[in-house]
Amino acid sequence: MISDEKPQATAKPEKRRWQTPAAIAIGAFLVLLSPFWAPVFLKRMAFFRVRHIEVVGAHYLQPRDILDRLGVDTLASVWDPTGPLEQRVARHPLVREVKVDRKLPGTLLVRLVEHAPVALVSTTNGFRAYDQRGVPLPIDPTAAEVDAPILARPDTAVFRLLGALRSDAPELYRRVSEVRRDGAGEAGGEQDRGRGGELVIVLDSLPVRTLANVTLHRLEDLTLVEQDLVRRRLRAIELDLRYRDQVIARLQ
Repeated sequence: MISDEKPQATAKPEKRRWQTPAAIAIGAFLVLLSPFWAPVFLKRMAFFRVRHIEVVGAHYLQPRDILDRLGVDTLASVWDPTGPLEQRVARHPLVREVKVDRKLPGTLLVRLVEHAPVALVSTTNGFRAYDQRGVPLPIDPTAAEVDAPILARPDTAVFRLLGALRSDAPELYRRVSEVRRDGAGEAGGEQDRGRGGELVIVLDSLPVRTLANVTLHRLEDLTLVEQDLVRRRLRAIELDLRYRDQVIARLQ
């Protein structure tokens, strides 16, 4: 028997148009918030426990000093906030800058910039290291190698000059073995020494007389003069920068 009835098509439920955009929006929202919720979840995992600490940039600081200030134990996670760690290390008088980064899965990387000594000042108990701010540093020159010029007494102006030399003219700074006051500034007080007077800067074994307010540009004139003396096969026993636009070489 043949039926004239046509087969009925099965109707599929219509997909709601709002579902796909909503799902995308929710996914994007979760991704944006992942920096906030992911550490909270991940730091509970033993896989991310701190197993190593690397210290970069420490020259005078001992790694043990850094570890003691970090206070990180075996239960700490690399996902713990690094701000408190940086604050604790930054309190050390030798630390100028500090940044703590993560190296997954279990390493903290401590990057340091130290306050570098620019001079050694003679005291009754030996030499004491100072930085360019004129602040004494907790460095024992007998235990750590400190390659810095020697001063007879603290002098803020000379500290600043040596700090500028160390950062902007390192080759010239490495040649400075001693700096001393000469003339009226030597007998004056700390305030007078900071304002003016004359200096004797010893480059290797060559004394250079100059004013206390000498600039780096003026000190760089010494290189040209020394090159000229070598070319002419002359040997100076003293150079004098006290006169404007002149470098006087006193020959042997």
